[in-house]
Amino acid sequence: MEELMEGNKRVGWMKRVPYAYWKGNPAVAVTRQELMRCNVSEAGDWNARVYAQDWLSEGRDGFKQSDLASQCDHRYKIYIEGSAWSVSEKYILACDSPTLVVTPRYYDFFTRGLMPVHHYWPIRDDDKCRSIKFAVDWGNRHKRKAQAIGKAASTFIQEELKMDYVYDYMFHLLHEYAKLLKFKPVKPQNAVEICAASMACRAKVLERKFMMESMVNASHDLGPCELPPPYDPVALDLLHKRKANSIKQVEIWEQGTGGKQKP
Repeated sequence: MEELMEGNKRVGWMKRVPYAYWKGNPAVAVTRQELMRCNVSEAGDWNARVYAQDWLSEGRDGFKQSDLASQCDHRYKIYIEGSAWSVSEKYILACDSPTLVVTPRYYDFFTRGLMPVHHYWPIRDDDKCRSIKFAVDWGNRHKRKAQAIGKAASTFIQEELKMDYVYDYMFHLLHEYAKLLKFKPVKPQNAVEICAASMACRAKVLERKFMMESMVNASHDLGPCELPPPYDPVALDLLHKRKANSIKQVEIWEQGTGGKQKP
């Protein structure tokens, strides 16, 4: 993430390419194949610059063309799921560029904390190209507001997804799941203890590197954060309505173009 933050500083938002960028494997989902049709062509321009990624070829080449720190050079980034949730989401959100999120079906552990039009811009799954074109046109007309959306998302990733908080979340998640167990876990008689060294030794070079970087070297002086109480039904309903209304507002703005969004 530190490398991504450094890459984020290379090109200021106003100097970035004024289009929406996506790079990934379109073969894993129909929705991504549909996104490829939004690319610029002789027929017109939907304000999208999308590229197919061949991960097998990239792997053989050492992932030289997949450096995330070098991909924060467009004013807008597109997030679209594949066959399931995509791990790229947090990196896309961290780019200081407004993230155009194609209506998702899956949730990461942090995404319910994101607010449409504040942390990201919602994109219709059933009319991607027109929706993307409208979003980019809107952002280029309202540059300060667009920048604010991108900054809110990157700040969220930097501040709310610190590893200390992630470990706190993992602790509370396991603790709450443990309350649901209807049996007492017992260590099997022939169980073998696995230590950090034995795990890392079997890992490949890149896997080992990430393991070592994320390894906890010392216990924390403080305990985990306090788990906040759950939303009461009224507050939860208001939150859902606020999100739905924000998405609906964007759809109304899009419809206000009278269907005139053309490439």
